[in-house]
Amino acid sequence: MTTFRIEHDFLGEKEISNDCYYGVQTMRAKENFDITGISIGSEPLFIKAFGHVKKAAAWANRDLGVLDAKKADAIAYACDRLIAGEFTDQFVSDLIQGGAGTSTNMNANEVIANLGLEYLGYQKGEYKYLHPNNDVNLSQSTNDAYPSAFRIALYLKSASFITALEELQKAFHTKGKEFEGVLKMGRTQLQDAVPMTLGEEFNAFATALGKDVLNVQSAVQMMTEVNMGATAIGTGVNAPEGYAELCVKYLASISGVPVTLAADLIEATYDTSALVQLSGTLKQSAIKLSKICNDLRLLSSGPRCGLSEINLPAMQPGSSIMPGKVNPVIPELMNQTCFYVMGADVTVTMAAEAGQLQLNVMEPVMGMALFTSLQYLTKACDTLREKCVVGITANAEHSKNMVMQSIGIVTQLNPILGYEECSSIAKEALATGKSIYEIVVIERKLIDQMKWDEIYSVENLIHPKFIAQ
Repeated sequence: MTTFRIEHDFLGEKEISNDCYYGVQTMRAKENFDITGISIGSEPLFIKAFGHVKKAAAWANRDLGVLDAKKADAIAYACDRLIAGEFTDQFVSDLIQGGAGTSTNMNANEVIANLGLEYLGYQKGEYKYLHPNNDVNLSQSTNDAYPSAFRIALYLKSASFITALEELQKAFHTKGKEFEGVLKMGRTQLQDAVPMTLGEEFNAFATALGKDVLNVQSAVQMMTEVNMGATAIGTGVNAPEGYAELCVKYLASISGVPVTLAADLIEATYDTSALVQLSGTLKQSAIKLSKICNDLRLLSSGPRCGLSEINLPAMQPGSSIMPGKVNPVIPELMNQTCFYVMGADVTVTMAAEAGQLQLNVMEPVMGMALFTSLQYLTKACDTLREKCVVGITANAEHSKNMVMQSIGIVTQLNPILGYEECSSIAKEALATGKSIYEIVVIERKLIDQMKWDEIYSVENLIHPKFIAQ
């Protein structure tokens, strides 16, 4: 018994191991596109989405009388196995590839055909009984099957990121409530500004992430418009009448994703604006997350010679030479993840712009950029929440003392003493090292102790109300 079979395409013949469910065109892709070392099999939701697409196409073709019912059943059987998460190891094409995703589409066609052949009682490669192109790819082109599967996969994969972002938002909100009575100095341009609470600062983080949840959800909804039935360029060549509408109806039912048929299939075949929108939204999230982590690093700086308003959980020794040093490694991890996502957005932008005439051939690299960005951000959000945010503690007394020693609290006296007088007080405090209290109450006697206590009570600093002379 031979351990390989001979398959052919119009370029010639190739030996294919009998262990492989993929065929000759996938083998050529494996040989030609060895760039990233990351195969499409590493994205199981993408494979699952192809299962949805090919099953919907088979059922639509069966109903319209262009595909034998036994063949349709075999294709559906194979697709169900892909949808169940099986055979991802058979999807060996690199995520980055030439040909606008043709190799990925053919990888799916060949695997489904050979699984279907076994279901029908034939050997792998006996394509006269179930053909990758003639049957599995019937009424389709890479140019509608690939982008439709891609968008469904992004819709499904985004759910995990949205959940991670929501959980991180809740964690910050919980800390906001915990720290609502912790007085601290707010800062602008890294200089003392006016008092606030640590709770307000953390609640603002939560609010920012809550907005991003809504933005990502909105962007993901754009993934639900697909171009199945467009075939090569949107004219519907080789597809029977009514196929597009029926296929998309089946696709929505099979996948559970509320997909709809694009109104203009020619436009939908080359347009990648939905991918640009999602990528830009991920970049926006990355910018916010990185900024928040910058703040966490600053607020925890020290422990003796920095702001030291909060303590981050100690995760690991921070130096190979400095004993006892602990670094903010989890926020740093998030920073670096966000830098990657921002760069990936540039890739998506350039790839979208590179589309020409009736097709954008650069969707594979957009796929890699979006899949990895979603995966990395999801893991980073979970890590930040679990290993950092939930364990943050406040140095409340230290923060309060810094407020009372700050020159910035002179701002509270503006309504009583006026801007010029307060500027003079601030200047003297800065030059002499004296506190605002010493200058205002003891030396200049501009207000009495009772008024000072009213203005600078913790309650008034946390919830300031207007106090005039």
